Amino acid sequence: MGFTMYSTPEDIVKNVLREGRNRLYDHEAFKLLELSGFPVPKTGLAKSVDEAVGLAEKIGYPVVLKVVSPQVIHKSDVGGVLLNIKSSKEVAEGFNNIFNNVKKHIPDAEIYGVLVQEMLPSGLETIVGSTRDPIFGPVLVFGLGGIFVEVLRDVSFRIAPVEFEEALEMIDEIRSSKILAGFRGSPPRDKKAIADIIVKLSKLVSSIPEIKEVDLNPVIVYEEGKGAKIADARFILSKE
Repeated sequence: MGFTMYSTPEDIVKNVLREGRNRLYDHEAFKLLELSGFPVPKTGLAKSVDEAVGLAEKIGYPVVLKVVSPQVIHKSDVGGVLLNIKSSKEVAEGFNNIFNNVKKHIPDAEIYGVLVQEMLPSGLETIVGSTRDPIFGPVLVFGLGGIFVEVLRDVSFRIAPVEFEEALEMIDEIRSSKILAGFRGSPPRDKKAIADIIVKLSKLVSSIPEIKEVDLNPVIVYEEGKGAKIADARFILSKE
């Protein structure tokens, strides 16, 4: 199942549901985002060592390797993610190590392949997501990553669809918004780039009712004017 067979986000969703699944594989999630105009890292799916090396050479080092398996939800817990891979030798070793690690932890895991992805520079981690409420429809959520969401529950919400100005209001509403504006020597972050991602997600979940949940986490935000990129993405579908 390569990227070339998909021409629209709707194609991906229909194909996944046709296969009896409710969760997109990683490569499908990133292709859906790419087709919808989201800023994503260069990404490819490899089913062999040679394919992985070829993709890494094409993408450019350093790269990240991630297992693609329906049985593996938390990849890092089973050794299914390798960061900062810098050579073809490391790609080949990493590809085999991921297979061995996953099989050791989950012997029955069906491994679809390994995602080869551009290693993104570090930045401020944020979360953009959506869940479909039975009454209000798609609800958007925004927050900073790490303890801000997990411990402090510092998030803002809107019912989709939202326009650009509403997305900016969402960003400014969280209690930790000062960090985005520049705090204790850290530079201001590109809030317009985050707002653009929120608006794009608003349009996506409003136009495809089968999308039940979206978790873009982390969305790495760079200095003002330098944009943002989605480092990881999770989509859950529903036929209803």
